[in-house]
Amino acid sequence: MQDTQIYQGGCHCGDVRFQLNMPQITAITRCNCSMCSKNDFLHVFVPHQQFELLSDAAALTEYRFHTGAARHLFCSRCGIKSYYQPRSHPDCWSVNARCIEQLDIDALQVDEFDGQNWSTARQRLSE
Repeated sequence: MQDTQIYQGGCHCGDVRFQLNMPQITAITRCNCSMCSKNDFLHVFVPHQQFELLSDAAALTEYRFHTGAARHLFCSRCGIKSYYQPRSHPDCWSVNARCIEQLDIDALQVDEFDGQNWSTARQRLSE
């Protein structure tokens, strides 16, 4: 079993804070769907049990669209989406790598996901 590390992060204003207790982050996923590309969101998928919200959940506001399966969570004060519940990984949170403190994004492997063609791309992940 890999050693776990503790990562912390949050939104711009600090009203949303989280902690991750997981193996070292070595890769991120970049998605080209309409939501991720407009937000420049870089995914780190974290199992629910390895994620801890350190702040009050009342600081978050939720947005759903299309199928409504994904729960996009934004800080109600500064508007940053530091993490959300993706429909692609129902057992994980997707944390924005840009919101994780002390994480050198340039040193990570970048995996591309074709979210513009979500059904086809998701099917490839399952194979």
